[in-house]
Amino acid sequence: MEVVEVVVIGAGQAGLSAAYHLQRLGVSPFVVLDANDAPGGAWQHRWDSLTMHDVHGVADLPGMPLGAVEPDARANEVVPAYFAAYEERLGLPVVRPVRVRSVVPVDDAPDGLLRVEATAGTWLARSVVNATGTWETPFRPYYPGAETFRGRQLHTADYTGPDDLAGLRVVVVGGGASAVQILGELAPVAQTRWVTRREPVWRSGPFTEDAGRQAVALVEDRVARGLVPQSVVSVTGLSLRPQEARAAELGAYERRPMFERIEADGVRWADGSFEPADVILWATGFRPTVGHLAPLRLRSEHGGIRLRAPYDRHTFTTSTADPRIHFVGYGPSASTIGANRAGRAAARAVLDQLHQAQTKRDGEAQPA
Repeated sequence: MEVVEVVVIGAGQAGLSAAYHLQRLGVSPFVVLDANDAPGGAWQHRWDSLTMHDVHGVADLPGMPLGAVEPDARANEVVPAYFAAYEERLGLPVVRPVRVRSVVPVDDAPDGLLRVEATAGTWLARSVVNATGTWETPFRPYYPGAETFRGRQLHTADYTGPDDLAGLRVVVVGGGASAVQILGELAPVAQTRWVTRREPVWRSGPFTEDAGRQAVALVEDRVARGLVPQSVVSVTGLSLRPQEARAAELGAYERRPMFERIEADGVRWADGSFEPADVILWATGFRPTVGHLAPLRLRSEHGGIRLRAPYDRHTFTTSTADPRIHFVGYGPSASTIGANRAGRAAARAVLDQLHQAQTKRDGEAQPA
């Protein structure tokens, strides 16, 4: 059983950013536990046809810019290679593959140790930075008749690219950016139908810095109140990129409301209309991967994890239920740029927490 000051769970964009700032602040020892076999976080699992041109630019990790890359290069190759070089150059203490099973308080003291139980052993820590993101928790809603469908049901996490679905009839479910991107690829080579619960909100004009701040503020408000976070993208609105123009010409973005049930060969709406389908592709998003934190009982009465901003009103990272637990890549920081900023704020919050705990221990050790 290893004793460390901090355990960072996850080595994606958020976890590496937090690790960089912990190292810069002199927090030692700490360890980064990553469930993947190799560097790259969720990027290594993205579909092959997703290029660097498609991902709106990847935010540089602190202290080591990515630099120029070929726009047609595969994102699931470029970004993992960048993360691997980053870990090596900075000498970050990443251990993999290690899947964390649970985080359990050793005693009832609010500043006591936490036991991090994982597949490769157990760590005792005074602080935990949770950077597990969402990729491992895809959300697949259930609709009546789903078990009778004779075709394929895929989630965005299972999508490998348009070639696999060429010539097929594909119902794409979901109103987010992933659905728009996938339809852009599929419509020229397959018969598609777009289905969403709500009418899509399209953004007119460029996405400004002020609009970004307003969008993040809406998500911040939710985590401050302990509500289940929405993604930043969900409140920014959708837009079409030049590479999706052909799909738009083909009518791919003419949306239908959600169907009522799934049948063996397709989907049926309440008005009796029917859409035959070979594939239902659920582009229905992901949920935060936080099941390992269940023993800490961090969820509020609203179902989310309530966070506070230790340093400024725009960076919510610290659990209000347990100040030893810090989040990056959750809620308003669930984006590449947001994760970098949250990594710095979380590292500073950890340092303060550790100092306060040490001061308390020193005071208790003084003779009466």
